[in-house]
Amino acid sequence: MEIIDVDKNITLKEVGLEDVETIFNTIDSEHEYLKEWLPFVEETTDISYTHTYVESLLNSPINELVCIILYKNKFVGIVGTRDSDLGNKKTEIGYWLSENYQGNGIMTKSCTALINFLFTTLEINRIQLKAATKNYKSQRIAEKLGFKKEGIERDGELHKHEFVDLVVYGLLKNEWQKQ
Repeated sequence: MEIIDVDKNITLKEVGLEDVETIFNTIDSEHEYLKEWLPFVEETTDISYTHTYVESLLNSPINELVCIILYKNKFVGIVGTRDSDLGNKKTEIGYWLSENYQGNGIMTKSCTALINFLFTTLEINRIQLKAATKNYKSQRIAEKLGFKKEGIERDGELHKHEFVDLVVYGLLKNEWQKQ
């Protein structure tokens, strides 16, 4: 199980079945807030959905790295990879953070630690990040991290029964090393 110490208050811990209840309870209690930009929240109506998701991560042959974010040992969100193509040394990162913990740099620091891990330990060469065109908070994080805006994926994701465009960002290992 992977554990990444971000700083004295923030730790990333690879998600496990022991985290299912905490993840579900957070999604359930912040349903209205989280569903604005996270399509899966609509489907998360009981704990079995979260359990199935975590089990699928643990049993995936691709080995996505999805971590819970612990702030002062309290669960506050998730950051991880998806759609990885290890043969071509590329992946995409995604994340979400509990509403009460926004604006404190937790996600930027967590993403920085994950990106460092992906580039150095897993030898990834390219990381992609996508954010809805109106999700300005997520876009700010991408830009703070040095991601380059590469274009728009039209109708890239289904949100609340309608498709939204996604801003596609990319970050290369050699760009990260120059920062």
